[in-house]
Amino acid sequence: MPRSLSRRRFLTRSAALGGSLLIPQLSRSAETNQKKQAHIAITLDLEMSRNFPKWEDTRWDYEKGNLDEATKQYALGVARRVKARGGVVHFFLVGRVLEQENVDWLKEIIQMGHSMGNHTYDHVNVKATKLADIQPRFQRSPWLVAGKEPLDVIRENIRLTSVAMKERLGIEPSGFRTPGGFSSGLADRPDVRQMLLGLGFKWVSGKYPSHLVSKPGEEVKPEVFESILKAQPAAQPFVYPDGLIEAPMNPISDIGAFRTGRWKLESLLKAVRLGVEWAIENGAVYDFLCHPSCIGVVDPEFRTVDLICDLVQKAGDRAALVNLETVARRVASP
Repeated sequence: MPRSLSRRRFLTRSAALGGSLLIPQLSRSAETNQKKQAHIAITLDLEMSRNFPKWEDTRWDYEKGNLDEATKQYALGVARRVKARGGVVHFFLVGRVLEQENVDWLKEIIQMGHSMGNHTYDHVNVKATKLADIQPRFQRSPWLVAGKEPLDVIRENIRLTSVAMKERLGIEPSGFRTPGGFSSGLADRPDVRQMLLGLGFKWVSGKYPSHLVSKPGEEVKPEVFESILKAQPAAQPFVYPDGLIEAPMNPISDIGAFRTGRWKLESLLKAVRLGVEWAIENGAVYDFLCHPSCIGVVDPEFRTVDLICDLVQKAGDRAALVNLETVARRVASP
């Protein structure tokens, strides 16, 4: 039986429809407010991922910013590929990457016109209320945060990343992405939203809707694909009551597919196709979240990125490859 990918079990399940899938539609009010052109974003979190490239690799929990050469080259490959197709990529950078000696590859990505956002310095849990829950690094080295309030540690982790980006790359961060996605986004944490606004961020990418995922190694069943498709309307941009804009991540991510579900690449390609085609049909947003340290291992030939570019190109004026700044502007107040 499929289990939930998010922290709560997905409460509603749809039956498989003879191998076909119902295409969920935006509500009439939402559909009216949406622009006709679909906005398709490819977003890469620049960090190392547990269980990749080898399943026994767990040290990355403590070294999220210690990017290996393969990860850097894959990120560069995506940047070059998408630029050649007339699009842009939005990267989110863990600040500790900027401690590495050479950051020329990052400068090349920026010079191509791609966007670079803040992903915290140590890949911290922005919703943590206990010091021990902020990041494994602080569990192993508790003296780094001893005597501090969790929210102060989180704020400083984000601030340091912005400072490092300015000093080493000469840029201000383009938006903020929370490490990990939350099914409720930041709706339940007005204090975190106020912190981000205070740090100068106008938008955040922190919501990842709930959906079903197959058991590890199990063939992906039709109801899992249907659940992912039905979650797409919940991944549309919106504005929190305090004015902070949310630009959600659309399921399924590479981590959800390849770590949680142990999927084969063909299953991810099917899920991505369903999501992008839904967005194009509805004039909506689709943000594909991936990590070059993960997807680069399972999809070394860039088939997923090429698929997205192909679908957008085929759609003509009905779709465009954009960054999340453009997505955020869809719902920004005039």
